[in-house]
Amino acid sequence: MSCTPTETKRVIFSLGSNVGDRLATLESACDYLADVFGGLRLSQLYETEPVGCPEGSPAYLNACVEVNTTMPPQELLELCLRIEKELGRERNGTYGAPRTCDIDIIMYGEMQLQSPTLTLPHPRAHLREFVLRPLCDIDPHLTLPGHTRNVSTMLAELPAGPAVQAFDL
Repeated sequence: MSCTPTETKRVIFSLGSNVGDRLATLESACDYLADVFGGLRLSQLYETEPVGCPEGSPAYLNACVEVNTTMPPQELLELCLRIEKELGRERNGTYGAPRTCDIDIIMYGEMQLQSPTLTLPHPRAHLREFVLRPLCDIDPHLTLPGHTRNVSTMLAELPAGPAVQAFDL
């Protein structure tokens, strides 16, 4: 599926941080996104036991952010990587390594895409409570492209997993 540069797309990002001042990092990530896109919708913050991370990794703070943009998906990915780096993320090649900032593109309009650098919608979003729970805050009736059930149904059907709890400010 392709889109013309003038089509505005609904984009949802998942944000996470489990190193340093997690709250300040997520606030900074939101500030960067707001500077680029203008308005954004932010979910509740959640504290989450790490998933797929090395033993002893600290808990994450997670949230989802919705924006509207005409920016192409690959450019969005490059933006996410720049923001992560600006906020101190170092990629050491270890999958799931603790990180100051993680920004994933969960969906880009109705686009379904598989490339060497980007898969849309995010290939594991529907399996992760730390993504589905904040997605439900934004839009419980949202159906991810290529799926038939909405995010609130997917969340209800998830097997018990690592704890995901609302984080009070």
